[in-house]
Amino acid sequence: MNHAENISFKGRHLLDRRSFMRSTGMTFGGLGLAQLLAAEEKANFTGKVSIRPQIDADHPYEPRKPHFPMPAKRVLVIFCPGAVSHVDTFDYKPALIKHHGKKPPNMPAVTFEGPSGNIAKPFWDFKSRGQSGKMISDLLPNMAELADDFCFLHALNTQTSAHPQGENFMNTGFTMEGFPSFGAWTTYALGSECAELPAFVAINDPRGMARSGKNNFGSGFLPAAFQGTDFTAKSPPANLTRPASYSAVDDRATIDLLKRLNSKHLEQFPGDANLAARVASYELAGRMQMSVPEIMALEGEPESIHKEYGTDTGSDLKREYAKNCILARRLIEKGVRVVQLFNGSDPSGGNGITNWDSHSDIKSTHAMQAEIMDQPTAALIRDLKRQGLLEDTLIVWATEFGRMPFLQGNGTGRDHNPGAFTCFLAGAGVKKGFSYGESDEFGFKAALNSTSVYDFNATILHLMGLDHERLTFYHNGLERRLTNVHGHVVKDVLA
Repeated sequence: MNHAENISFKGRHLLDRRSFMRSTGMTFGGLGLAQLLAAEEKANFTGKVSIRPQIDADHPYEPRKPHFPMPAKRVLVIFCPGAVSHVDTFDYKPALIKHHGKKPPNMPAVTFEGPSGNIAKPFWDFKSRGQSGKMISDLLPNMAELADDFCFLHALNTQTSAHPQGENFMNTGFTMEGFPSFGAWTTYALGSECAELPAFVAINDPRGMARSGKNNFGSGFLPAAFQGTDFTAKSPPANLTRPASYSAVDDRATIDLLKRLNSKHLEQFPGDANLAARVASYELAGRMQMSVPEIMALEGEPESIHKEYGTDTGSDLKREYAKNCILARRLIEKGVRVVQLFNGSDPSGGNGITNWDSHSDIKSTHAMQAEIMDQPTAALIRDLKRQGLLEDTLIVWATEFGRMPFLQGNGTGRDHNPGAFTCFLAGAGVKKGFSYGESDEFGFKAALNSTSVYDFNATILHLMGLDHERLTFYHNGLERRLTNVHGHVVKDVLA
């Protein structure tokens, strides 16, 4: 038989030797290519080898070293859902005053919620503040007094003009749900310095959660141990109070028995990270029975502190938010790694105005929200500074996008603006009284030193001693990270 010819058997075409070698050669080549691609994937598309934290599944909260030394040991994120108007707060634009009432040039006739109206000057006067001379509006007079402590980023821009997706993108690096939050990435990398409290606490607005809910502080595909624990000054973690009929001795004995049983259960399933995370969470909950009542005892704070934060004046919402701010300070004092404080909630979860979203009557809606946020937030920052905690605490004040320099068709509100908005940093590792980047003369688009959300998050991670390109987690065939495959550290804002 001629082996160079194709072989047939009962009419079916079979491979000859030459075809077999050609086909298998391609297969082996494909395997080699797959290995090369896998190696490239492990390099996380950057040529850098990923540095994954070495985590003991039985002790996921143990403190871990950062990639490199930085002064920030913990971070306070003050997040304002609803999109704060940058042109009415921190981004002064004289052109809006000059062109007030005119049709906006070279700007869209229709925006997120419909037809656009005329250019509108800021609804509050701007004044020069502090030694830096930073122009800040009268909407936030208490925070304006701290201008010399802030590092403003004025050329931020984002990928979406929808609130849920905007919250997701700012807090997780993706517009879709299911990805780990910034706080989860940070505690995954660094663990906790406080064994008696969660490494990551989310303090939701007194009115409830923001639009994206737990996704803003969830762990996504990271181990469940790194999700945020949510509670407020008004609503402590559930199921931590020991029944009055149950003695402390019996409680301790029960906890010890449960620990032994959990340990035996873990021995049957070695390497099960999810099971280990659940057990670690239960053990932490047991320790929190002692630590949380103490940290929630805000009545023990001096009267001067309550007065400074404003727990005794203003609207009920402002008083509750002020208590949340005191709680945030107490958590930071105890060494909680990440505290995420929300000022605003999902409008579907309550009545009336619940966040900074101002599609109509912006003067009234922003004023109401500012009354809640301004005094307590400024007091929190002052308090941290007074106690020396800003030396190793990073503060991040953020919102999901900005608002337009012109009014909507209704003539009273500003629509969503993903093209330019302002956030600020303060504290450890950050320049003081500094502004980076500029929006255009109307505050419509980022113009100078455009800064993406990827850049913003990369910079925050850097300030925590973490390389955003190397902090990864292998999931579903990809080396995932907070900044996806984008982002650069904004080195100009570093002290």
